[in-house]
Formats: sequence, structure tokens, C-alpha cells
Amino acid sequence: MQAVNHHFHLPQNPILRQSLCCIWQTDGFPDFQNEIILPKGIVEIIFDFGDSLPVQARLDKQSGALARCFINGFNTTPIYLHHPEPHTYFGVQLQPVEVKNLLGVPAREFSNQAIDGALVHRELDALWHQLAEKQTFEERVDIVSGWLSEQSIASSQQEKMLGAFLNNRAGNFKSVAQLADAICYSPRHLSRKMHENTGMNAEEMLQYKKYLHALHLMHQPSLSLTEIAYESGFVDQSHFIKCFQAYAQRTPGAYRRSLSSLPGHLFENVR
Repeated sequence: MQAVNHHFHLPQNPILRQSLCCIWQTDGFPDFQNEIILPKGIVEIIFDFGDSLPVQARLDKQSGALARCFINGFNTTPIYLHHPEPHTYFGVQLQPVEVKNLLGVPAREFSNQAIDGALVHRELDALWHQLAEKQTFEERVDIVSGWLSEQSIASSQQEKMLGAFLNNRAGNFKSVAQLADAICYSPRHLSRKMHENTGMNAEEMLQYKKYLHALHLMHQPSLSLTEIAYESGFVDQSHFIKCFQAYAQRTPGAYRRSLSSLPGHLFENVR
């Protein structure tokens, strides 16, 4: 049985990094049927090049087959996937603050959604065909990099600073006022910009950042749950458990007992 292969690319071009966080691909035959993806605080365009049955997904009380190109944003609830057969997935992780410039729609519209990309941007269907014709990950990276380079990027310095905060898993800000001061926004304007890019206000995003930081610290076996709560900025263990469970739909202890090598991904019905 063929194992799953993972490919990963970080853009080196500073202009390209304004709109692109990373590009990844998985292919091969998974040894599992069901996958649970916890909220990870990212915006992605995902292309499916499988020739078999479509992948079935459930997200925020919605369920159905995923499109061959779909867009997913900041989730506050897990995605449940069923993989009936092997699929090749090619993912493009975008800078949230550039989504509106790239796709004409603010990133908040993709929160807790898996929206058919062809309905959002007319070029994405043509892009799927171009990518599907290529055989290697490197060729696909070149195509996406070229497409993104042709798009109009016009971020202000403040938007770049907001983008840096959203891409930093830890956050490191204790209050909305402190974050607003660092970006040179008023607290009210910060919340408006945060909602536009994530679907959450600034206060909610600070909590979300604590959860994301804890999620990744969970994969350091030397740290106890109490230490993780402290390192993530929670005032006590009960607040940590309540926040983590709100997003992950499981307690920190339950997540740690079933975690995989890939942070935020759980696998069931292993073949």
C-alpha cells in the first residue's frame, strides 16, 4: 500500500510573500478513512485532483461533497472529512489581509465554510485545469506563484502588521488596546478590520490565538497541560479547558490522547 507523501513550499520572493504563506500537497493512499481537522487559523484554496469519488465533509452543521476547488477560512469548529479513496490535494495558504484583493471577497466570507472556488473567482476553474495537467509539485508551485504574481496587491503598512499578527501563532498581546496601539489602529477600527479578515472581533481573536498556541504546544510531550495553559496565556486550567473545548469540540486531554504527528489533524478508522 502506498504511503501518503507530503510536499511543502515556502515562498522566497518578498513580493510573493505579501499574498502567500505557503503551498503544500498530499498524495498517495491514506491508511485512514476519516479525518478531523481542528480550527487552525488559516485561509486556503484547496484543489482536489482525485479521479474517484468526491470527499464528503461536515462543517458547522453543513455537509456534502467538496468541490474540486474550494476555499476555506478561519474556522471556529472542526471539519469532518471522509476519504473513500486516494486523492491528491494541493493547497495554497493565503495571507488573510490579501484575500479581498486577490478574490474580491473579504476572508470573513469563508469562515466555517468550504465554498466552491469557481463561484468566487472565475479564474480558479481555469487554474484547476492548468494544475491538473502538471505531474510534479514543483510545476504546480510555479503555476500558482505566477498567477499570484499577476494579482494586484496594495496593502498598507498597518494591514501588513495586522497580517503579521494573524500569521503569528502565539499572538503575544494581552489586550485589544495593546494590539491596537501596536498596529496604530483605534480599538474599534481594529475590531472592524479583524472581523473583515477572520469573521471574529479583536477580543475573540485574542482568545482564538491562545487556543492555537495551546494546540501546537500540545505536541511537546515534555509539557504538562498545566504548563501549556500557562504558556498560552490562560489565567487557569479551567479557562484553558473551556476555551480549547469550544473550538476543538474535545478537551485538551482527549486531544492529546488521540493526537497525530500533524498538529490539528486527527485520524479515525485506520485501515
